[in-house]
Amino acid sequence: MSQNGAGVDLDKSLGYLLKEASSALRSAMEEVLRPLGMSVTHYSCLELLAQRPGLSNSELARGAFVTRQSMNVLLQTLEREGYVTRPAEAPVGKALPARLTPRGRRSLEKATAAVRSVEVRMLAGMTENEQSGAFRILQRMIHSLRDDNDGA
Repeated sequence: MSQNGAGVDLDKSLGYLLKEASSALRSAMEEVLRPLGMSVTHYSCLELLAQRPGLSNSELARGAFVTRQSMNVLLQTLEREGYVTRPAEAPVGKALPARLTPRGRRSLEKATAAVRSVEVRMLAGMTENEQSGAFRILQRMIHSLRDDNDGA
C-alpha cells in the first residue's frame, strides 16, 4: 500500500496478480520458444494464421497484442524466411492477407508442443473443475471490461 494509505494493496489486488501471472506465462513461453528461434509474438502470429488464414496485418496485430508497425516488421521477416506468404498486390483494399507456408506449419507444430507444455505446467495441481472455473471467471472479467463498461 502507498505511504498515505490511499493506494492499491498489491498483495490483495486481483489486477496486479493477473499481470504477474501474465508476465510469468510470457517468460515461460519465451523460454521454451527461444530454442526454436521464436518469440511469443512470432508464435502468436503463426498460430493465428493457422486458425484464421488470410488475416491482414491489422488483424494479426490485434490478435497478437502488438502494434501494426511491429506486426508489419515481423510479417516481412516471416515472409523473407519462408514461414508465410502474402500476395504482391492486395486483392481488396490495401490489406495483404498472409498465409502459412509448409515451413511455417512445421515450425508451428514444434512451437505448439512447447507452448502446450507450459500450459500443462501452469495448470498443474488444479483439478479439471478448478481449471474450468478459472477459465469461466477470466472470460467474465474480460467481458466485463470490454463490453459492460457500466459494470451492471
